[in-house]
This record gives sequence, C-alpha cells and structure tokens, in this order.
Amino acid sequence: MSTPTLPRSARATATTAADRPAPAAPPAPSASAARHRAGFRLVAAAFLATMAFSTVPAPLYPLYQAADGFSTFTVTVVFAAYAVGVALALVLAGHVSDWLGRRRVLLPALALELAAAALFLSGTGLATLLVARFVSGLGVGMLTATATAHLAELHAAHRPGDAGHRPQVVAVVANIGGLGAGALAAGALAQTGVAPLRLSYAVFAGLLLLGVVGVLIAPETVRRPAARPAYRPQRPRRAGGDPAAQRLAYAAAFAAFAVFGVFTSVAPGFVGGTLHHTSRLLAGLVVFVVFGAAAAVQAATTRVRPATRLRAGLVAQAAGLVVLTAGMLAARLDVFLVGGLVTGAGAGLLFAAASGTVAALAAPHQRGEALAGLFLVAYLGLSVPAMGLGLLARVLPQATAMALLAGALLVLLAALAASAHRAGTPRHP
Repeated sequence: MSTPTLPRSARATATTAADRPAPAAPPAPSASAARHRAGFRLVAAAFLATMAFSTVPAPLYPLYQAADGFSTFTVTVVFAAYAVGVALALVLAGHVSDWLGRRRVLLPALALELAAAALFLSGTGLATLLVARFVSGLGVGMLTATATAHLAELHAAHRPGDAGHRPQVVAVVANIGGLGAGALAAGALAQTGVAPLRLSYAVFAGLLLLGVVGVLIAPETVRRPAARPAYRPQRPRRAGGDPAAQRLAYAAAFAAFAVFGVFTSVAPGFVGGTLHHTSRLLAGLVVFVVFGAAAAVQAATTRVRPATRLRAGLVAQAAGLVVLTAGMLAARLDVFLVGGLVTGAGAGLLFAAASGTVAALAAPHQRGEALAGLFLVAYLGLSVPAMGLGLLARVLPQATAMALLAGALLVLLAALAASAHRAGTPRHP
C-alpha cells in the first residue's frame, strides 16, 4: 500500500519540424504519442497487478491460522514484515529512478514480487510467510513512487500541454484501488476451494509476468545523466514553509494508514472468527470495501483543496470508527461493513490532504525527500496500531481490543481537528 511521489517534469518526446533532418525523418509525433499512450496503459496495468498482489494474503490469513496455529498477534507480525520492507525500499530506492531510469527500477521491483509469489507457493510456514511478505514490501516500496512518476511522464509525452488530473486518478486507482481488488480477487479464488493457499499466488504470478512484458514495451521517460550522481539513501526532509502544517500532515497520514493496516491484517480474521462468517469471498470483500472507498473519494476529489479534504476526512473517519466499533461489539456484519466503508472514505481523504499539503510546502527539487518522510510515518501507522491490536487481542476479546484502539484513534483525530483549527492549516491550495 501507498502512496504516490510527485514526479519530475516529463521530458518532451515529440520532434519538432525544425529538428527533422532530411531525407531520413524520425517517427512522426503521432507514432511517438501512440507508443507513449500504450506505455501509459501498460505501466498502469503493471502497477495495478503489483498493488493487488500485495493484499492477496489478507483474506487468506484465517486459513494460515487454521493450518499452522497462528495467533492473531502472529498475523500482525507477518503483516508488519511487509510494512518494514516498504519503508526500507522507500529509503534505499525510492528516488533512484530519477536518474537511473523508470524501467530500470520497475523491472527489479516486479522481479521481487515474482520472488515473493514463489515463496508463497513454496509453503505455509511462519518463516516463509515472513520472508515472502518482506520481499513483497521491498518490491512495492520500489515500485509505487516510480510507477506514479512514469505514468505522469508518459501522459505528458502523449498529451503535451494537458494539465488534467488523469495521471493522478489512474495512479490512485492502481495503487489504493489495487489493494482492495487484490483482496477481493484472492477471496473469490480461495472460495472455489481449489488449492486455496496456492491458486491466488499462481494467478497473480502470471499477471506479474505480463506486467514485466508491459514495462519492457513501455518507453523510457528519463534521460540518464552523463555522470551518475553519488548514491545516498533518501533522507526524509522537512518540507519547509510551515512546520505545524507538516506535523499535522504526518499525523493525518499516520491515522489514515492505521485504518488500512487494521483492515488488511486482522479484520478478515474477526469476520471469520468472532462473526463466524467463514466465506473467503466475504473476507476479501471486507478489505475491498475499505480500500475501494478510499480510492473512490481520492479520485473524486482531486480538485478539492487539502484543507477541505482534511476536515471531511476527520469527520468521516471519526464517524466510521464509531459505527465500526458498534458493529464489532454488537457482532453485526452489516453495521461493521458500513463502518468500514465510511472509515475507508475518511482515511482516503486524510491521506490525500496530507500528501497534498506536504507537496505544496516543499520546493520542487525537495518534494521526493519531503514525501519520503510522510510515507515513513504512514507506514508506522500501517504496522504499529495493527500490532498493538494483535497484542491486546491476546488478553481481551477482539471486539473489546478494537474498541480500545478506536478510542485511541478518536483521540488522535480530535487532536488533529484542534490543531487544524488553531493553526488554520493546511493553508495551501
């Protein structure tokens, strides 16, 4: 899961009439535009397949628990391994495609996802799951920012002068929407009863191989410098301008990803255990509802100011958490799903506000590093609350543990609302 890094300006690829030598002319601009248009679609498909693959285990965790006796806490540890992999890749490789080239990073990222698929297919033991999730996280961390940048540059190349939001919307659908789609697809495949802990990974391995082919076909959009810059890990950088606004954005990202982490790691187990609904399709649907709502509101509000998104996200996530907790305590699946839908929409708005604020605060040449800090905090939110919920569930009923976590998140949301009111932030368009 993630979140997009703003790309560098795309380099124009069309050749002007004055540049054309005679008699051998380069490909017509229309042919170049067609190649970049096709590349845009192929990279988007590879992006979608990768993000979907990353949530394939979510509806299958109860099956792993039944097969190997895992506790809820162990499931959250397995999930945290994924978050650690993403964060590590963001620091080590989140920026290198700016000078190494987009395809030179996308292809190794897809190779890591294929390696993770092979690990998942090799066994169901705890050590195998931990390594597979970590490797999958590394690939996702390498791919998300790079694919988002590549999409924007491919779009600019085949639609020069178009300042529309299409690349942003497509990136959101592929990223957040892919997370939901992967869980739903895995749940549906597991529901067939055909090798439920193998079939989904085999299917997605095939999709990832197609993604490799697509990236190989797509044009490169980065011109490699004659002298390669000295490598260093990407440091989180303060965006500058308004420190209070940046702190608020970081806290909003933490709160948003806390919801995503809980639903991806333990919600399917709650539905199958406490609520006694053992359908794997339903488990996948639970995850899909949250991510689908988040993707839908982000795509629908691309022209809305971060300040407005923040206010709406705070209200929606707070209301959703109340409904969600009520559904868990009352063991009502319908109320639980409605709470997940509203909470997911709020989380999507909060993260959109956070990323928009940090991007607006940072200078163009510092945006990648500023957003790296945002994503690192977000992935702490993805893993730490989920692990806390797993620990609480060892001594308390899961519904009670979730109520305590929801209470803590409501306090955080109230503090965010108070901070935003006092500072009047974020104030950036």
